[in-house]
Amino acid sequence: MAVGPGADVLVLDDRAAPAAGPLPWRFFTDGVMGGLSRGRVSLEAVDGRPAMCLQGRVSLENNGGFLQMALEVPAAAAAADPGWSAVELDLRGNGRRYGVHLRTDALTLPWQSYRAAVDAPPRWQRVRLPFTSFVPYRTSAPFEAGALRRIGVLAIGEAFDAQVCVGRVALVR
Repeated sequence: MAVGPGADVLVLDDRAAPAAGPLPWRFFTDGVMGGLSRGRVSLEAVDGRPAMCLQGRVSLENNGGFLQMALEVPAAAAAADPGWSAVELDLRGNGRRYGVHLRTDALTLPWQSYRAAVDAPPRWQRVRLPFTSFVPYRTSAPFEAGALRRIGVLAIGEAFDAQVCVGRVALVR
């Protein structure tokens, strides 16, 4: 993570700057609920840029429907300054729409999140998603930036071949 006092950006993960100590990404599928989606997360060079990539096939069979790669946010990162107003992603995809889900300390059930969608064109782009654009899902808890603990990128809700890569994740004012 890279940030200075009063900075407008807190870079949580930048695959182009591994010396900054990139955070680990985790992989989840609907298999935890009996779904049949299959995929993987891998570190790859995409158009000459290092990135974490989510790839696979989303299946709606057997009550399935998602693949997810998630970045765990250290408690000290978000809590140090609860004034963050958005999450910023450098991403590249296959022209499909993907979900961005946030989780905070206030969420205790695995299906709870704050959700937004993003289009991932087949070229690198920087996307800024204001926290106000995230919709609470199965929770009445208000979103608190200082309690942010996970940022997930998901292929969700329809059967398709997923391919989305993230090169950088940051919190911004």
